[in-house]
Amino acid sequence: MAAKDANEKDKINSGIYSIQEHHASHLHWDLRLEKDGVLKSWALPKQPTNDIGVRRLAIQTEDHELSFAFFEGKIPEGNYGAGEIKVYDRGTYEPLDMDVSKYIIRINGTKLKGVFVLLKIKGDKDWLLFKKGE
Repeated sequence: MAAKDANEKDKINSGIYSIQEHHASHLHWDLRLEKDGVLKSWALPKQPTNDIGVRRLAIQTEDHELSFAFFEGKIPEGNYGAGEIKVYDRGTYEPLDMDVSKYIIRINGTKLKGVFVLLKIKGDKDWLLFKKGE
């Protein structure tokens, strides 16, 4: 019974994580985290890194449907986000400390792994993403 309870807790405390490489008007990477039934989303102008302390600007965008987490393909010209999209990284994340201006999460991706911080820095949309030391 205890093992089942632990597994159920893991399911509750983890969510979908993905990063999509997006060749739109400018190449960028879209970070997606499942939260409250949607994908919270940020555009990263520079490629994400596993290097501890290297900061990346993350510009919060609109929420996306969960079905978009691992989308690959082409968004046609004339549509929002037009261009090629491919999955750069995928996996799950575990929230360690989350509030309206700071997310500390453990990412379990195929490329990114470890504890990362998303920190709101100014305005409504500008955040920093960086990896913390364990």
